[in-house]
Amino acid sequence: RWVNSDHLTLLGFFGMIVAGLSFWAASYNRMALVFVVVGLTVNWFGDSLDGTLARVRNKLRPRYGFYVDHMIDIFGVMALLSGLALSIYMSPVVAGGLLMAYMLLNIDIYLATHVFGVFKLSVWKFGGTELRILLAVGVLALAFRPEVHLAGEVYPLFDVAGVVSMVGIFVMAVVSVIRNTMALYRAETIH
Repeated sequence: RWVNSDHLTLLGFFGMIVAGLSFWAASYNRMALVFVVVGLTVNWFGDSLDGTLARVRNKLRPRYGFYVDHMIDIFGVMALLSGLALSIYMSPVVAGGLLMAYMLLNIDIYLATHVFGVFKLSVWKFGGTELRILLAVGVLALAFRPEVHLAGEVYPLFDVAGVVSMVGIFVMAVVSVIRNTMALYRAETIH
């Protein structure tokens, strides 16, 4: 009974810190990749249940919860990508580009939430749970095959995956911006 939604939000953040530090530590001992998956699982547990717990206990603070939860998520992603940038598994440039693409998509989501009054938890039926699962599968692949051969060159697996993710997130953001702009244009015609 002493656990509240804020505790779960902080637990989720702690999970992302563990995942980020574990990526960095895996540069020295590949076994640390196990703790990346553990950190992602802890993050999923805390981040998925914080709002649910508040609803079940009827302790809702919608604006506070929305703001704090999403700011903590952004700091968590920064911790995760910082750990990757400091590791041997992703170059700092790719990690930075991925962070920028993630921020662009989130800015679109938050602005759309403000102007339309509806928060969409996922984009193209792809949400946080799916991202964590995809990342965990990638970590397992990384443990066994950290490099990819493309066009006669060898690249770190997560650099390739990071660039593909960056492009995918950017495309999702652009499509969403176009859709939102068109919807707002139609809704607010000048007479």
